[in-house]
Amino acid sequence: MKASRILIVLIVLFALALPAFAQSNQNNDTKNAAGISPENESDMFYINVPIEKIYPYQKGYIILYRKGVNQMGRVYIPIEWFSGPDGKADLIRMGSGKAWPYLTVFYKSGEFSHLRLYVRREVSHETWGNIPLGVNLDDRFVGVDTITLEF
Repeated sequence: MKASRILIVLIVLFALALPAFAQSNQNNDTKNAAGISPENESDMFYINVPIEKIYPYQKGYIILYRKGVNQMGRVYIPIEWFSGPDGKADLIRMGSGKAWPYLTVFYKSGEFSHLRLYVRREVSHETWGNIPLGVNLDDRFVGVDTITLEF
């Protein structure tokens, strides 16, 4: 009986002492629940776009994506963007699985920064396409310095 009384007294004392060890949350009006404040928010954001078709071309890649229920958007990515450490694009070849190819476009302060093109490694995948012989699309890759997605 004595032991249970001592245990109850200890629990009550512990419960009364808890507020003394709690962290104070200063600046509640400028921080959200995750502790992110306007001073440390990133100026980067990204958009993921599922790819319908990828057409490799000698000057780069032509990407078709769905921009509405019945409409397709088209993006031309020059091959030069994939070279060097300061390139504007990364080509990431995904292995077999259920992941669908997609394009991630990164923006910094509202301006295009860089992109990542996630494609299936096996070119027999249904998202890979072929451009017919004799079709000249060289002019589509000249002067491309940004990506503008339409929705």
